[in-house]
Amino acid sequence: MSAASVRDGTAKPSRIRLAEAASLLVLALAWTCAEAADRAVGRTRAEACVQCHGANGISVVPNAPNLAGQPEFYVAEQLRQFRSGRRPSEVMAVIAKPLSDREIDDLAAWYAAIVIEATPPR
Repeated sequence: MSAASVRDGTAKPSRIRLAEAASLLVLALAWTCAEAADRAVGRTRAEACVQCHGANGISVVPNAPNLAGQPEFYVAEQLRQFRSGRRPSEVMAVIAKPLSDREIDDLAAWYAAIVIEATPPR
């Protein structure tokens, strides 16, 4: 595709350009879905997680990870993997199994919204 054909509008889209456009569309749709998650609902739903992950997503037991400040996509993906059995955990499989995609997204939005600060050692 030449610069002249782009300027005069005679350029034909290449397969690479179409693939790039499709990729951008998928990312935009994923972003829209992530935006639809409700943090307030996630906060209420997270009350069931307090025993292990703490009231504000900071773990209270040694074998449970901190969830506060984790990326939304990461939390959602881990819950989906527990739910499907791709990530084995006797405890989390039971907890994640009944969760809908919407509930997972809401929980992930809540934990991702918690702001944490890290102080490196001196």
